[in-house]
Amino acid sequence: MTRHRIAIVAGSLRRESRNRKVARSICAIRDDGLDCSIVEIGDLPLFNQDLEADPPAAWTRFREQIAAADGVLFVTPEYNRGVPGVLKNAIDVGSRPYGQSVFHKKPAAIVSVSPGAIGGFGANHQLRQACVFLDMPVMQHPEAYLAHVTDDNFDADGGLKDGPLRELVEKLAQAFHDWVDVIIRARAALA
Repeated sequence: MTRHRIAIVAGSLRRESRNRKVARSICAIRDDGLDCSIVEIGDLPLFNQDLEADPPAAWTRFREQIAAADGVLFVTPEYNRGVPGVLKNAIDVGSRPYGQSVFHKKPAAIVSVSPGAIGGFGANHQLRQACVFLDMPVMQHPEAYLAHVTDDNFDADGGLKDGPLRELVEKLAQAFHDWVDVIIRARAALA
């Protein structure tokens, strides 16, 4: 089975956030096919085109980590019906300079996680809009609006407990592995 390097971009900065736990669970479930690493975004200076003449080291690190990945897994909470500002900033940093986006053509999946009833629907779709501009093929199905996620869904080690949420995340993990595989093979066939 082909292994894929996956950059996880989590929209929550909190070390023990539910979003990070779900992201780690997706990769743990597909440990045989996904080599995942969380790409930190909390230290990225706000995007300012004036800084491109001498980009901050954090920008360079972020861009290199995304560029080295075969695919990107976005896992995000929803703040005020949209993506957190820190995540939008990371997208802006990675998409610049214009014409040199590190996201270009990378297969992606978007998972929104929320204790609320609609599972971060607004953030999920706002992020999908950005991915269209970034020319990232985004996994369409299964859709991943994880609602009613609380700390009770996780064990003491931060892994998902058995139950409906874990079953859904298992399906997501398999689908994402297969999605990345399909996109990489299709690009190779066209080359």
